[in-house]
Amino acid sequence: MAFVSLAIIALVAFASPFIASAIPGKPVPETVFLLVLGAVLGPHMLGVIHVDAEVSLVSELGLAFLFLLAGFEIDPKSITGVEGRYGLATWVVTFGIAWLAVRFTPWFSVSHFDGIAVTLALTSTALGTLVPIMRERSLTGTRVGDSILAYGTWGELGPVLAMSVLLSARTGIQTLVILGLFAVVCVLLAVVPSRSKRVGSRFFAFVEERADTTSQTFVRLTVLILVTLVAFSAVFDLDIVLGSFAAGFVLRYIIPEGNHTLETKLDGLAYGFLIPVFFTVSGAKIDLTAVASRPGLLAGFIVALLIIRAVPILISMSICPATRDVSAYGRITVALYCTTALPIIVAVTSVAVNAGALSQDIASVMVAAGAITVFLMPLLAQLFYRVVDAAPVAAVAEVAEHPSDALDILRAHHDLASLLAREHELLTSHGHGRVFEGLPTLDTIAERLSAEAASGHIDARIVDAAHLLADKTYGDEVDPSELTPRERRRLERAKLAVREYRRRMLELYAREEAEDDDGK
Repeated sequence: MAFVSLAIIALVAFASPFIASAIPGKPVPETVFLLVLGAVLGPHMLGVIHVDAEVSLVSELGLAFLFLLAGFEIDPKSITGVEGRYGLATWVVTFGIAWLAVRFTPWFSVSHFDGIAVTLALTSTALGTLVPIMRERSLTGTRVGDSILAYGTWGELGPVLAMSVLLSARTGIQTLVILGLFAVVCVLLAVVPSRSKRVGSRFFAFVEERADTTSQTFVRLTVLILVTLVAFSAVFDLDIVLGSFAAGFVLRYIIPEGNHTLETKLDGLAYGFLIPVFFTVSGAKIDLTAVASRPGLLAGFIVALLIIRAVPILISMSICPATRDVSAYGRITVALYCTTALPIIVAVTSVAVNAGALSQDIASVMVAAGAITVFLMPLLAQLFYRVVDAAPVAAVAEVAEHPSDALDILRAHHDLASLLAREHELLTSHGHGRVFEGLPTLDTIAERLSAEAASGHIDARIVDAAHLLADKTYGDEVDPSELTPRERRRLERAKLAVREYRRRMLELYAREEAEDDDGK
């Protein structure tokens, strides 16, 4: 039956990209369809996917590779630098808020496994789940993407480490000793290959020489590091997420400059097979009947995630010196993305259910809430973008001043939002806005927009405004008194659109590039 289940999962994995792409604008990530189809086809509904020991093993390998790639994606500077320190402090604050929230909730007890599990679930970020979504949305390597990694890393690592201590049957001293041994193993696995690489030893030369042959030595070395750390985690009852995450850090230490060929191979193995199995099996474990019977708990948990996780991140980014200049939309995007929570919820609820401290029904609701955040939070970020683009406050003010033009004003604001949405899609489709040499200036933007206008991608009004702004002759060449109120408003919105266009391009650049060219 295991191969039958895997065949059905493979079909789900193959069909999900087609289904996601069939929806205009692709607002729903592929991951969501894997979860939903898994729930529908799983044992709680149609029962055509059976989660037996063999399928569970493949699923856990998928989870391991998911966090391996997530750990490898992270630049150590992003968690040890200024923003990383703010990310850690923010996670500590969210843990305290979550603890207080659970403390005053009658359904759970913070002194037992159930309350601790819920507390950790409310502080988590599904960073491993976010990485493929960020790649789909062209956020990887951008300034906003870097912030998601900085805050999301601690949202993943914090709960994992806390689980090892708070949800362990061992004493605190025993747990700390085991974590110390785990750290030693990680250091050995990182230092030995890295030192061999630096000194040019025959060992590393052999690994690189046979990396693209049938031996695939670099892939095998990666798998060895991953499985060794996961096995250590399993032997000492640590969560495999900790071992997988650590394996990603170790791999990054060995090849800090990255390795495109290796990354392509790992992506093919992980995203082509193992990771879709993990998400589909995670969906198959959700009891939709139990979820439907507790809608209040489902909605309450999602709202609690927004308040406890998203709000502190938003405040932290507003006061952090490295991110206070990021636009309000950028900060809200990071906060919403970091509120997605799934793998940690699956892990902590499994521990609590196995300990008899949490019912399977409540665990299903919590996992379902985590699955919903994977769909809901990126979608909310996208919708918020459209709302901001429409400038509703300015629209209300204009309607109040010119009530007879209310319909035209609302239509114009809607058109502006649609125009900016098309521009943003154009930017991300060109690879994070890197269509210029160096950071974009108004002059280069005007040139680029002229080319896009010729192909019909950009409204001509935006091009005109770009050239006028670039030449600093906006006020000289256009006499507002010669324009009707409606034309004046349209031209002002075009001017706003150009400035917004440049701001987005700057945020789509990596932070280092933006700092190097700050003030241009």
